[in-house]
Amino acid sequence: MNEYILQIAEKALEASRTLRQLKSTQKNAALLRLAELLDKNRRDLQAENARDLAYAREAGLDAALVDRLTLSDKVIDAMCRAVREIAAFPDPVGEVVEGRTLASGIRLLKVRAPLGVIAVIYESRPNVTIDVGALCLKSGNAVILRGGKEALHSNKALVALFREALAAEKIPQDAVQLVERTDRALIVDLVRCERQIDLVVPRGGEALIRYVTEHSLIPVVKHDKGVCNIYVAADAPWEMARSVVLNAKIQRPGVCNAVECLLIDRAWPHAQSLLLALREQGVILHSDEDGIGWGKSLGVEIQPFLNEHGFGHEYLSLNLSVRPVSGIEQAIDHIHTWGSKHSDAILTNDYTLAQRFADALDSAAVFINCSTRFHDGGEFGLGAEVGIATGKLHVRGPMGLRDLTTTRYIATGHGEIRT
Repeated sequence: MNEYILQIAEKALEASRTLRQLKSTQKNAALLRLAELLDKNRRDLQAENARDLAYAREAGLDAALVDRLTLSDKVIDAMCRAVREIAAFPDPVGEVVEGRTLASGIRLLKVRAPLGVIAVIYESRPNVTIDVGALCLKSGNAVILRGGKEALHSNKALVALFREALAAEKIPQDAVQLVERTDRALIVDLVRCERQIDLVVPRGGEALIRYVTEHSLIPVVKHDKGVCNIYVAADAPWEMARSVVLNAKIQRPGVCNAVECLLIDRAWPHAQSLLLALREQGVILHSDEDGIGWGKSLGVEIQPFLNEHGFGHEYLSLNLSVRPVSGIEQAIDHIHTWGSKHSDAILTNDYTLAQRFADALDSAAVFINCSTRFHDGGEFGLGAEVGIATGKLHVRGPMGLRDLTTTRYIATGHGEIRT
């Protein structure tokens, strides 16, 4: 075991034992102070972020990663807002899930409790540092953050402010730690600290998630790729379809809830108009031979796939797979075959059809007549998220405050004994 990683894990374990006893007022005060520090020091943060952006461009990172790396004023405002929202939420620690009096006379309560120590491994997005740290603090967990080397200067500056806020409220600074060494091999040591760490959350590309899952001795909640699909049914209203599809693809193409495959019913009369609208916005369309031929019949250029992943590719850019389908059953079958169980949507005025779509799919979230871009912790009213979980244990969709707790029992008696 690497000594550097072991020390971080031990410090986190020690901090977690204090965190689980903190009062809500103390945690909230630290969060509010953090929001103030982020706002006050935004220019210094952006200066450190500029160093990361220069490295990213020099290294030739794609536009989606550069976009997610950038700490614009809008992003910093969003971080401040999320931290304040988390401070305002009810504290989940100690919340009574259920309670009853047993036949023995003992009063039994099932209550929420912190998980303990959480390790989050992520790429590119420095805002994750604040979102995850704030959620972990409020839920009474210590967190070990391992960001990518492309965001190292930004993450170091953000964690320094977080630790300043913790110290001001006399909370152990090791409640939030950053792994500053970016050697990939250290991830293996981190995810094998099974005595100190209770949960590992990988958030990033498919290769990172596979790497963490293969090496971890600790339970993993995967925040996997988003191959999101939208099915435009035969009766879909034109204006709604145009608005939703353009938003889902163009509003921010480099994120996991952006649409990556558009399924258009062959009977829908506005296919040509929608495809041309996408092309006008700079979207490059891709499909198989059938789809390319369908595009030619509509007078719309559709190119071959970029790689062997075909309809299952997560572009994170202004590229989009398109496919004509003959009814909802083919659309559902396509999503079962090529989707990633992240976010899928249907556009239709037929309630029965929409319900059939929702019932048939096993996605973390299904959207009816609205954009997949809403699959987000902030948009769902959670303040922020650790990520969007695509597995089934123990959380699916945006991983928020309550999802960072477990439950335990507290039994109170008056001297009862078992006979």
